[in-house]
Amino acid sequence: MTIEKGQTIPAARMRIMTAEGPKDFTTDDLFKGKKVAIFGLPGAFTPTCSAKHLPGFVEKADAFKAKGIDTIACVSVNDAFVMDAWGKSQNVGDKVKMVADGNGALAKAMGIEMDGTANVMGTRMRRFSAYVVDGKVEAFNLEKPGAFEVSDAGTLLKQLG
Repeated sequence: MTIEKGQTIPAARMRIMTAEGPKDFTTDDLFKGKKVAIFGLPGAFTPTCSAKHLPGFVEKADAFKAKGIDTIACVSVNDAFVMDAWGKSQNVGDKVKMVADGNGALAKAMGIEMDGTANVMGTRMRRFSAYVVDGKVEAFNLEKPGAFEVSDAGTLLKQLG
């Protein structure tokens, strides 16, 4: 079942890259006591993700912070090394936390996994954005497969009020 507004993000273990290497990172680490703008996508270095989705959140990072957002997080079913390299190639800096859902645990727990086997991509995450306060989903935008219409930074920013 797909997660919806009003529900709590389920527990999942992911990873982030640190100066010491990959580090386990949980949904509690990401959401507990924070206001988070999170967006997920099918894959690092893929065309729409690299040309539109991630850059939009980087460009609007200051506007999100001005609305009280503590963390902007990008999550994908890639490993921490790939997410780190992609973040560096996109000049993300400290504007967006690059989160690796390497096993697809978060995608599965949220009910937003995508079958990419036809494109030799395996199981991935559907494109989405969400506003989450202390683990509770306040706004959730899930794209139809292949679309990029409702999960962009501008749409989520407007939902913050």
